[in-house]
Amino acid sequence: MKNILFKKALALSILIACVHGAIAQNPLIRNMYSADPSARVFGDSVYVFPSHDILATPGRGRVGWFCMEDYHVYASKDLIEWKDNGVIVTQTAVPWAKPDGYAMWAPDCIYRNGKYYFYFPATPDSALYGRGFAIGVAVADKPSGPYVPQPTPIKKVHGIDPNVFIDKDGQAYLYWSQGNIYGAKLQDNMLELASEPVIFQGLPEKGLKEGPYVFERNGLYYLTFPHVENKTERLEYAIGDNPLGPFKMTGVIMDESASGCWTNHHSVIQRNNQWYLFYHDKDLSPRFDKARSIRADSLSFNEDGTIKKVIPTLRGIGVTSAAGEIQIDRYSAISNSGASVAFIDTADRFKGWKTDFTEAGAWVQYNTVDFGKKPLRSVEVRGMGEGANTLEIHSGSITGPVIATVKITAGGEWKTIKTPVSKAASGTQNVVVVSKNNTPVSVDWIKFMQ
Repeated sequence: MKNILFKKALALSILIACVHGAIAQNPLIRNMYSADPSARVFGDSVYVFPSHDILATPGRGRVGWFCMEDYHVYASKDLIEWKDNGVIVTQTAVPWAKPDGYAMWAPDCIYRNGKYYFYFPATPDSALYGRGFAIGVAVADKPSGPYVPQPTPIKKVHGIDPNVFIDKDGQAYLYWSQGNIYGAKLQDNMLELASEPVIFQGLPEKGLKEGPYVFERNGLYYLTFPHVENKTERLEYAIGDNPLGPFKMTGVIMDESASGCWTNHHSVIQRNNQWYLFYHDKDLSPRFDKARSIRADSLSFNEDGTIKKVIPTLRGIGVTSAAGEIQIDRYSAISNSGASVAFIDTADRFKGWKTDFTEAGAWVQYNTVDFGKKPLRSVEVRGMGEGANTLEIHSGSITGPVIATVKITAGGEWKTIKTPVSKAASGTQNVVVVSKNNTPVSVDWIKFMQ
């Protein structure tokens, strides 16, 4: 029965993957709630393995609390378009887990010897493995799966938030949390511990610590983790010269969320000489922080190896094609008044956001748009107006050249307006959209065409 249910879920997830995608702006995923992103570079793509928040209902999880029953994997070659490859592990297909535990929390994945090892926590069958959380492994030949869960969880590991790090000498390590943060060596088979777990000392004694993620740079080992010093988690880090410590507390990667999201959970990768921080917030569920959404922003270092604090953005990462939908509500900068962002449909927040202009001179700026080498001769704007208004689209900055002027007509319904480009832009440019009068209008997206 478990195999039948898993195959049905897999088939459904493949269908979903064909229909839904995600884009570079924050949040990265728009077709479901997601959290705890484990990002990995495998080959020419970045894969993100998030946990999957769902809304609990009576008989299906604990209402008002975290509720997760499966895992998806997303992939991107350009950090712009993210493909949902569907469900890779579900609680009903894990032999040792409670099929109604709804506690498939933060995972991780690593490549070793031609296989992909997916680590995940779940509540086990208490009669066999005791109470609390255990951590299991599912194995696949490809990062997108299919993954085969192992028949038992990892021995001597009790906790959540597994993370795996493979050092330059080939030794693999497993990290996890359960009140403290633990680490141990892994055997070559990646399924068993090769050393006794150690508790990392020198970390904050007060407040929740969880979600360890370890990486190495220039001979330094970074132990990064969420920590609740006050009421919500912030991302902190310690540095050592050995994967199992000792580690010295060093600083903060990201402050507590301005939205008040109680949790944060992250991963750090390097790709093409740029480092990135993947994390989460509650963008698509602003009033309920148990339904979260993953994000990504660039990360950089000081000369001494310390991490520069990451300031969350809506714009996110990647270079947006001018020929794609430029969602200016994920702006890089915005005027002090007259421009704001709201959900298109509060009854279905997965439809995303719109930008509302209400004053003459109000503007939003969207950075890093690739206009390519061939001239783009027209622009489309999906807009709606209470009355008529004119929008100017500038390249570079608000004082840069006007590349198009778009007239939004009255009507109170969404329309796609197409107009010629007055001055072609090329290369990578910032785009600024400016309202020319006080008539309220809304914009969903803009895109340029040949």
